[in-house]
Amino acid sequence: MIKYIEHTPSADEFNYLTNSVGWGCRKNSIVEEALRNTLYSLCVFDDNKLIGYGRIIGDKTIFLYIQDIMVIPPYQNKHIGTKIMENLLSKIEIYKKINPNIRTYLGASKGKESFYNKFGFISRPNEDLGPGMVLY
Repeated sequence: MIKYIEHTPSADEFNYLTNSVGWGCRKNSIVEEALRNTLYSLCVFDDNKLIGYGRIIGDKTIFLYIQDIMVIPPYQNKHIGTKIMENLLSKIEIYKKINPNIRTYLGASKGKESFYNKFGFISRPNEDLGPGMVLY
């Protein structure tokens, strides 16, 4: 039975998911710090097995970022990622009560842009916004 639960995974669980989706692993101490600084975490379980995850980071008033939408391969294409996004967007609606103009960003994995488009996310650059950028 699939359950969506507000819960923070352990570093080992998080690394299991990132490795399962091809993103590799990080040192547990780094993952633990990242998860401590997360505003909202949503885990997806099939019985007691962690199969998916998504989180929100940001300052709760001006800026939010949807991060780490992951579903392990055997469970992909079963609308689990869609339900994760729906849950996260519901939480964002609560933050919008503080500031209706809060901006929510995300970085789509290459080839996954159309998944996020159906939730209203737009690609940058466009006529109003410059390109998203990253510093490595």
